[in-house]
Amino acid sequence: MELSVHTFVSLDGVMQGPGGPDEDRSNGFEYGGWLVPHAGEGQLDPVDGWFREADAILLGRSTFEMMRTFWSQVDVEDNIVAAALNTWKKYVVSNTLSDEDAAWGDTTVLRGDDIAEQVRRLKEQPGRELQVHGSWQLVRTLHDAGLVDVYRLIQFPVVVGTGKRLFEDGAVPSTYKITAAEVREGGSGAVSLTLRREGFGSIGTGDIVVEDGKEVLI
Repeated sequence: MELSVHTFVSLDGVMQGPGGPDEDRSNGFEYGGWLVPHAGEGQLDPVDGWFREADAILLGRSTFEMMRTFWSQVDVEDNIVAAALNTWKKYVVSNTLSDEDAAWGDTTVLRGDDIAEQVRRLKEQPGRELQVHGSWQLVRTLHDAGLVDVYRLIQFPVVVGTGKRLFEDGAVPSTYKITAAEVREGGSGAVSLTLRREGFGSIGTGDIVVEDGKEVLI
């Protein structure tokens, strides 16, 4: 399976608290629900397509518990997101969550200090995609381990100014190819992006010089 990461981000890369005011107030975050005023008129329509590519879901503990609280109340009929989260295979990363406390459909708890290696082994199983949704801290671990093959993002034209960013300082340099991009019609005009990793560990550098009166990239 490929490992794909899916999240909503602001213009300045914040992925914290898009769902509601109390979704994640850690570190004094005060802007929970920043996405909601911009989420109408089909701006979130790509999400259904995301889930159609999944064979299993991988979540961090905080995202798992938030999603379970909300999505366990949603009828799975005619709602692919609810069907995926309530009935498909899920993995949750936590050293403190018991199997009993993790009971939500078909869920397995991943424990220990070797999470990257455990996820690497999951990727070796047959299937299409092992999908991560939200899960800020987990995403950073997987990114730095070179395990993320694809990012799917919806970026909203909002500057939050503070919060947990998708790529904080110190993330391993990587390069990507944008394989799909769409400005959503209506609403705020959010941008849906699919990025496939091409390089990991470096990004390369160059220079712009003037030769014979013309700009040249070298």
